[in-house]
Amino acid sequence: MKVILTKDVAKVGKDGKIVAVAAGFARNYLMPRGLAKDAVGGALKQHAHHKASEDKKSAQLLADAEKSQAMLEGKTVTITAKAGAGERLYGSITSADIADAVKASSGVSVDKRKVQLMDPIRAVGTFHVPIKLHRDITVEVTVSVQKAG
Repeated sequence: MKVILTKDVAKVGKDGKIVAVAAGFARNYLMPRGLAKDAVGGALKQHAHHKASEDKKSAQLLADAEKSQAMLEGKTVTITAKAGAGERLYGSITSADIADAVKASSGVSVDKRKVQLMDPIRAVGTFHVPIKLHRDITVEVTVSVQKAG
């Protein structure tokens, strides 16, 4: 029996997949728990429409990420911060600070969670920070931290 999974099911498949399972397993376990629905008629059409919609959305996100990558490739972002003796910063530069600086300098909006900064920057200098724009696209931005004043 073919069913469309509505949630991830261990050892069976992921949400949205059409899988063939035993009829008893589908009727007695998957369907009563809302984990699957029968793959016939309108459900198949709805599944195809949903999949086409998701593919279109994914392609648009990839195109936007490629455009952002072109704008950020080889970009240097400058951040000024208060520093003490020995070039140590009084505070630190975080992912949020880098995301704000990227938006201010290039106009590309980057979510702070996509900035892959291992530890906050605590010193004056030049750092290479990877930014994950999409599952397949990561761009490296040069962050130049300068002493204020």
